[in-house]
Amino acid sequence: MGNGLSEQPSFLSSIPFFQSFHIAILGLDSAGKTTVLYRLQFNEFVNTVPTKGFNAEKVKLSLGGHRTGTFHFWDVGGQEKLRPLWKSYTRCTDGIIFVVDSVDAERMEEAKTELHKIAKTSENQGVPLLVVANKQDLRHSLGLDEIEKLLALKELGPATPWHLQPACAIIGDGLREGLERLHDMILKRRKVLRQQRKKR
Repeated sequence: MGNGLSEQPSFLSSIPFFQSFHIAILGLDSAGKTTVLYRLQFNEFVNTVPTKGFNAEKVKLSLGGHRTGTFHFWDVGGQEKLRPLWKSYTRCTDGIIFVVDSVDAERMEEAKTELHKIAKTSENQGVPLLVVANKQDLRHSLGLDEIEKLLALKELGPATPWHLQPACAIIGDGLREGLERLHDMILKRRKVLRQQRKKR
């Protein structure tokens, strides 16, 4: 017998598992951040203008299996004068999506500087990072190995989990796969943080 609370009704296991995540979308201007956001939200291409401040959208997405997540995306403008604001949007974030323009080889060094700056701030230590190599459909786009080297992703250190995802935001290629990887990294980090709290 018992009080009926110990057994979970079987129908509960078939209910999708809901979770909520705060994600900052960062990157240099013209990398395609807003296109990524609206492709994820509407699953269609939305013509965008340069972001002067930020766009905030709440998007519910299914992530394969029975998993569903609610993502609160903050897409923050990438112009140089707006970049000091990035810190405010990454405070307490679950994950960071950093979008790079795969064709813009000249600005990879600048992208690397900004990426490392944000990943290495004390508040972002250990925050999972999805680097979206956008515009991979274009003829002169850099390969993933080259982008990984130019962004010095291996130098981020073992504390920062990262994944480099080839993508074409205009048609949506690679975005869902990248988000699933980011989701997995976030869940892994939450589990570790829970275990650390238990040990205290």
